[in-house]
Amino acid sequence: MFEFIRIGGTVMVLIVICSIVALAITGERLWSLQRSKIVPRNLVAHVWHKVKNKQMDSSELRTLRESSALGRMLAAGLSNINSSREVMKDAIEDVGRHEAHKMERFLNTLGIIAVITPLLGLLGTVLGMMSVFAELGGGSADPKKLAMGINEALYTTAGGMMVAIPALMAYRFLRGKVEGLIVYMEQEALKLIEVIISQRAKDKGSEGAEK
Repeated sequence: MFEFIRIGGTVMVLIVICSIVALAITGERLWSLQRSKIVPRNLVAHVWHKVKNKQMDSSELRTLRESSALGRMLAAGLSNINSSREVMKDAIEDVGRHEAHKMERFLNTLGIIAVITPLLGLLGTVLGMMSVFAELGGGSADPKKLAMGINEALYTTAGGMMVAIPALMAYRFLRGKVEGLIVYMEQEALKLIEVIISQRAKDKGSEGAEK
């Protein structure tokens, strides 16, 4: 490994730094984007049970906000529970945009690494080849030295590709995971809205019948 870096020179050091950053981002996002942390199982059913039994007070709302991303979206809707469907939906979507931004944290950096590392590798190869041809221009035409110089120059290209390929795969996987979680959260939050609106209509119908 150290020999690989030594041969690649300064450009290889930059590629190695990029690989460490990419690995750290991937690990952190995989940990943070666990489904159980973002969308706890049966949360909507639990919240609806609280709402139906009139147990959703300010303390419960605060606990819900602190529980998860989905909890914050649901709390936004419940904070406007006496408003129209449109107002509740807008509140949920507004919070959803903020949660999406949080979940996409560092992903742009990972995408940039996937793009620039092959270019860094190519830069290292070009610089290496320039050095080889400069030596040839000085009168040295030893085929063995030429072959060794070209081999060393190609190390950085190989290093760049070795970092870029898994970084790009991780970026696409995590981006897809975030998009899937966002869609699921919006669907779950909208389900709660529809149930609340439906129950509200039933309650009004019951009051009218009693009168």
